[in-house]
Amino acid sequence: MTKQYETVLIMTPVLLLDQVDEAVAKYRKFLTDNGAVIVHENNWGLRKLAYPIQKKNTGFYFLFEFQSDPSLVAKFEVEYKRDERIMRFLTIALDKHAITYNEKKRKNAAQKKQEESTVS
Repeated sequence: MTKQYETVLIMTPVLLLDQVDEAVAKYRKFLTDNGAVIVHENNWGLRKLAYPIQKKNTGFYFLFEFQSDPSLVAKFEVEYKRDERIMRFLTIALDKHAITYNEKKRKNAAQKKQEESTVS
């Protein structure tokens, strides 16, 4: 039985952009190699943290939305804990309302982007 999950990663700000991309590629590969289907991913970039983590005030945020077997989530989180580039992470299971909300939000963002490109 597969469920849909959403994971937000906060990576240390001392990384170069290539290192951030490398870390994201590693986790994308881990998911797909273990049978997960990536529904959506979003790079939020470097953002200010609400409170310092490991004496750092900023971090690179990245979001994965994926469908997988629930047993994969525990393996995925062990990988995060072993990676010194990851300062924090949060994985949640999405219910049907959250899934609908995310799909609607992506659709509206795509429409807005399309309208902006036709205006300019």
